[in-house]
Amino acid sequence: MIHNPIILNNLDLVLPHKICFQNFSTTINYGSSIGIMGNNGSGKSSLLKLITEISVPKNVVLGYIPQIINKFNNLSGGQRFNKVLTQELQKNPNLLLLDEPTNHLDKHNFTSLMRMLKNYQGTLIVVSHNKEVLSNCNILWHIDNNKVNVFNGNYSDYIENLQQNKLSLEHKLSKIKQQKKDIHDNLMKEQQKVAKSKQSGKKNIANSKWTKMTAGLKTTAAEQSQGKKLKNIHDNTQDILEELQNFKIPEIIIPKFLLKAQNTGNNTVVSISNGKISYKTSDFELSNINLNVFSNTKLAIKGNNGSGKSTLLKGILNLPEVIKEGNWLTPKIEDIAYLDQHYSNLQLNKSVIENISDIALHLNHAEVRDFLNGFLFRKNEEVNALASTLSGGEKARLSLACITIKPPKLLVLDEIINNLDLQTIDYIIKILQDYQGAMIVIAHDDSFLNEIKITDIYEF
Repeated sequence: MIHNPIILNNLDLVLPHKICFQNFSTTINYGSSIGIMGNNGSGKSSLLKLITEISVPKNVVLGYIPQIINKFNNLSGGQRFNKVLTQELQKNPNLLLLDEPTNHLDKHNFTSLMRMLKNYQGTLIVVSHNKEVLSNCNILWHIDNNKVNVFNGNYSDYIENLQQNKLSLEHKLSKIKQQKKDIHDNLMKEQQKVAKSKQSGKKNIANSKWTKMTAGLKTTAAEQSQGKKLKNIHDNTQDILEELQNFKIPEIIIPKFLLKAQNTGNNTVVSISNGKISYKTSDFELSNINLNVFSNTKLAIKGNNGSGKSTLLKGILNLPEVIKEGNWLTPKIEDIAYLDQHYSNLQLNKSVIENISDIALHLNHAEVRDFLNGFLFRKNEEVNALASTLSGGEKARLSLACITIKPPKLLVLDEIINNLDLQTIDYIIKILQDYQGAMIVIAHDDSFLNEIKITDIYEF
């Protein structure tokens, strides 16, 4: 069923510690395929949620899947998404909203999702950092610099436009240097001209060719001419500067800290032989687990959705919902730093600075502020923001800050780059590249695994 146009009129998104965007107005026509882009914290998920809450035409049938699915906890992330997607598609929605749908999917499920998106006949609005998903869209909403920029075209058109803007910026930067030189030269010429005019006036008065009034008028005319030219030069300079300010150059995030590991020599950190693991509440079971992780091992666990990757991590973490058999040697829970895609090590009801202060009892307030500055929490409104209000990228940075306080024997990462923009992923890669301790990682992105220098792979 075709729905009537959906009108967004002057939408604002203002959070306690920042302005995401203001006065966003647009019309969503049936059959549009819209991709929402932007860095973490820009307001992408919130914009998608706003669309579910505004007044829409009565003939809109809505399907919506949020970024984090808090049900079917006995299933993997990919299985949860597929189950909820099936439920939403059974409604026959003509407006489908998806928030980072590819985060938890293995290659098979990713291919199936892309096939569905390409064949979907209704209106699609999707938040994503995935280039293939964005290439399937014909309209892009880019949240940047506190506003939503609407771009008509696909992702390759968008990239070409960015490259043209970059070249234009470089050209304008070159022009501004020449403009400054021209300003200086013109100022010198005008000053010389006024000086000559005054000198000429004095000579003409001395020779009785000019009256004092005539000399004064000529001097005033020269000064007025100079003033007009200076104003024009100033206005032109301001125009160029304002144009340059419209081009936002992304900040390159360089970590100012080192994520350290406990000094355990070249010892065994995890050892499992003839291992078996199951749940108290389901029939799922893993058996014949044989695994060794040493203090210098960077291990990737790979496998399809539902194969048991996260279940194995639960066994290593000694979580109470699993039953283990066989021989398991694992560190104490306080010696494991666990960072997952939901950032469960954070106290969401506390502020950024409270999350660190509760752990770093040896640091005073000024030292905590300095420590957080290294994780890009700089302003008062940023350090005092509740963890629950942070974006995925901000939560990732705060989670890293929490585990940096106390060096672990084992670092466990479960799909941590889900929900993150490329800038934040690069930041995390730089940190993990220099990490010298034992690490276990679950991730579907092979390029990410290669960049963090994985040494071993355990595949289901």
